Order: sequence, then structure tokens, then C-alpha cells
Amino acid sequence: MPHTPIRPSGTFPHKAGEGRRSVLLGAAAALIAGRASAQNPYPDRTIKLVVGYPPGGPNDLLARILAPKLAELLKQTVVIDNRGGSNGEIAAAMVAKAPADGYTILFSSNGPVTVAPALGRKLPYDPATELSAIMPIGASPMLLVVRPDLPAKDVKELIALAKAAPGKLNGASAGTGGMTHLGLELFKSVAGVDIVHVPYKGGGPAMTDLMAGQVDIYFGGVPTALPHVRSGKLRGLAVTSLARLAGAAEIPTLHESGLSGFDAGIWYGVFGPPNLPAPVLSTLRATFATVMADADVKRYFVDNAVDALPTTPERFAQFAADDFVKWQALAKRANISAD
Repeated sequence: MPHTPIRPSGTFPHKAGEGRRSVLLGAAAALIAGRASAQNPYPDRTIKLVVGYPPGGPNDLLARILAPKLAELLKQTVVIDNRGGSNGEIAAAMVAKAPADGYTILFSSNGPVTVAPALGRKLPYDPATELSAIMPIGASPMLLVVRPDLPAKDVKELIALAKAAPGKLNGASAGTGGMTHLGLELFKSVAGVDIVHVPYKGGGPAMTDLMAGQVDIYFGGVPTALPHVRSGKLRGLAVTSLARLAGAAEIPTLHESGLSGFDAGIWYGVFGPPNLPAPVLSTLRATFATVMADADVKRYFVDNAVDALPTTPERFAQFAADDFVKWQALAKRANISAD
């Protein structure tokens, strides 16, 4: 049975019938946490920012843009801990089980948070109750790229090529159950083509094999895919947004290339274990908000087609819940699974 979306609270829900004893225990725990926080103001040691993908992918690149700014503001070291594998699920599970002290937090795309559970994937954690939504970071469409020697110059030619030889073309993803996988499956469903799915342990390895000609197509994050299109190492056929990218207006959309209404993208956010103390959550949200307003960060986001998410930190959990519902409905309608 699929997991439910992150609850609006972003933390473990109270169980019915716990009664006065639970309330008193909760109040006592909060008081103790408050005293501890006063004695040891957060943060007082290194913070680990866990990324569920290997170096070189969009999650890793974005996290490395933010980490130095975060460290400067918090006056503590912030280290990137790449825990690639299972489309970010290993990292998400690690953070879900970490102490709720703010020293182990997750930078993640929506793959392991909303997309994988929406596709019915069995997870080693429950994103509905075991991840606290800290801060929305940004959203970006995907870029459909192909190896440069593939005999398809545009989307129509790619579809024709795939239909001429069903099952011969293969498509990479950053891992089963994520947006790069969903983008591929949605394309297959809407275009009516048979393309073999080849999951990788991250966008970096997928991109490397695509450039080496080991796979044929990939729905990649713009921050990592676009530079390779610019250099001629890959051919960019279309973006997955309804409108063209301001910084790459020469690349058409799938919507205008014959797949009407095709709209799929990746969003990124910061998460923590459940039950983060209020002072820690407040500090992290305020600090990330300052980082997001930094001129260098804003410039990088504009250059790489990453837009601010249309939500606040307080509404971030509900945004994630809505995203789950959206992709669950789409997966059922298009008969897409995580397998």
C-alpha cells in the first residue's frame, strides 16, 4: 500500500486517545529541550547536509551552492554527505532515523519524498511521518537530451525512431521512482512508444553513460544537462515545462512538439527528522531564507532555470502533500508504476 503524503505539520501526528498523560509528557519534553537549547545554542557543531545522489547531479550541485552560504551564516562547518542509491531513498531513510537535533538534514528533490510513494514504491521510511519539511528551495523543468549521434534531431523524429524499433532504444533515469524516471514513463505513455528503462544511482552517472553512448535518452535536470548541450556533448530536444526556458529559448517544449499539455518538473527542498525542536526549525528556516536571498545564489538559480517554489516554509509540507496527490493521480491515469 503506498505511503501517504507528508502531513501539513511535517512531523509525527499525535495518536487519538493519548490523553492528558501524553500532553504532560510532551510539555515536559519541550521544557527539557528548551533548557538544553538555552545551554547549548544551536548550532554548536558541524551540520551534515545529506544528498541522496552521487556528486555531479543537480541535487549535489545545488546543495554545494547553498552549503558555504549556510556555513557562513551559522558560523559552523556544513559538510555534504553524498549517500547515493535507490533514487535518494537511502539518504531519506538515514535522515528519517537521525536524532531530531538539526545536525543531520536532507537536501532532496521530490523523487524520494512524493514521487516514489505516489508510484506505490515500498520505502524503508514513511515520508508522511518521518520527515519534517524545513524549507522549499526551488523548482525546475527537465530537459530531454539524447546522445549526440542518435539519428533524431527533434521530438517527432525521436518518436518515429522509437516506433520503428519498439524496445530497441533505452532511457536512463537517476533511479527508479524519481522524476527522471517518471518523465521517461510519462513520455512513453503519451507518445505511445516502447523504450527500455535503465535506472542509475544518480543523475551524474546517467549523464556520463549518455555522453559515452551507453544509453540513448535521458530526462535530466537543467543544471546538469544544459551545459552539456551547450558544449555539444548532448543534443537537447525539448524541455518539460509548458513555456520555453528564458535562458535557452532555442529549445522547444514537449508541449509544442506534439505532446500537448506535457508538464513535469523537479522541485527541491530541505527536510529533517521528525519532531525537530521549534528553536532549531526556526533557525534553519530563517537561515535558509537568507541564503536564498543571496545575490550569488539567485544568479545561479536564474542561470540554471531554477525558480523559487510558490510556497512558504510554513506551507511547504502541504505543498509536498499536494504534489503527492498530483503524481499519484497521473500515475494511475497513465498506468505508470515504480517497477
